[in-house]
Amino acid sequence: MDTFDKRKSSFIEQAHCVHLISFNRTTSVLSKPLYALPNSPLQYPIQGFTVQPLQPTLIPGLGLHAETQNNYKVVLKVSRGILNVVKKTTEATIEGEGSSTLTVESSKPHVINELLSNVSYTSAFYHINSGDLATFQFEDDEVVFPIAIKRTQMPILYKMGKDISSQVTIVTKTFLRYPQLNKLIDSIRHFYTSVKIIIADDSIEPQTVSGENIEQYIMPPSQGWFAGRNLGVSQVTTKYFLWVDDDFLFTNDTKIEKFVEVMEANPDLDLVAGLVGSPVKGNRHYFSLLYEEGDEEEGGCLYRKSGGNFHTLPSYPECFLADGVVNFFLARTDSVRKVGFDPKLQRVAHSEVFMDGLGFLMVALCRGVSIGHQSNSKTNKEYMKFRKPGEEEKVSKNQLHFSKNYLKCVKWG
Repeated sequence: MDTFDKRKSSFIEQAHCVHLISFNRTTSVLSKPLYALPNSPLQYPIQGFTVQPLQPTLIPGLGLHAETQNNYKVVLKVSRGILNVVKKTTEATIEGEGSSTLTVESSKPHVINELLSNVSYTSAFYHINSGDLATFQFEDDEVVFPIAIKRTQMPILYKMGKDISSQVTIVTKTFLRYPQLNKLIDSIRHFYTSVKIIIADDSIEPQTVSGENIEQYIMPPSQGWFAGRNLGVSQVTTKYFLWVDDDFLFTNDTKIEKFVEVMEANPDLDLVAGLVGSPVKGNRHYFSLLYEEGDEEEGGCLYRKSGGNFHTLPSYPECFLADGVVNFFLARTDSVRKVGFDPKLQRVAHSEVFMDGLGFLMVALCRGVSIGHQSNSKTNKEYMKFRKPGEEEKVSKNQLHFSKNYLKCVKWG
């Protein structure tokens, strides 16, 4: 085997390993094929039957288990596709091939079942995520089962080494706080000498931030908090990124490896946070969200409960699930990119990414991992002018929630 073949073989093995992790993450018990047992004469798939759009696929699990009689006739109907029989026989009558209604009739039940095992479904319309309902009938018995029409997604794989720098990128956003930013960088390098640091900078008069494995991206002035987050995350090339504020400080308790361990052990988890301050009594700032969906006439209501959480992670009693967490977290790069940060939110925006990510992001918080905060650092007056939004911006922020998220009320508690 030459060098190229060895590298290719090694890559395939690694990709297979990562694909298995990805498969564990993206599959659900609801995708497992289940078949209804013949309590009625009809057997059929009750879930898990998925087809590619426009591609013929055999319908699994179809069967007839009727009492002995002279003749047997079954009818299959769909609304968004066509039905065919792949293998035919002269011992049965087949009508409606290539249409949405298929009739199979024979005097022999084993012939009926043989033909049913060769019935294929093809969607008639192209859609990447749709479905159909099939009706299966024998005499007075009629059942309905779902057909999922879904385009298979390509896996996105990351080559992770054993060192933390191949697994995680540290990302921050800065604005007019270079003394604090430099202290943060010094503290990072004290514990992690080679992890890449990405800085999104929308300062009015940018200053160059230099150092090994540091990337500084200069933005137009005063673009805002979430625009900077989008820019920073867009440049990440590792499986995970660690988000920190520019006035944080790494300490002995800032253990990125612990975050990675938790995420790797829980493939469905998208984001895990720690504490800001003391590893025991630090700012936990986690919350749960209750969304009551509205109707066509009125929007819904969103309730944010500070300190709200659900239950602990398996094998990690110090970690528990929540809907939103503090500004110190490790996240799966691809998961957060799919949700994104709304650039219309320029100041005092944090909970909003978790509001947009509700139902998309699985979030946890772990005690025992923490980061320090430069609470005694002096913040310049120019920064403070931009720090707090005025009443007009607060009104605009609420209007954004009500229009974008179709809400009639938002309540904090």
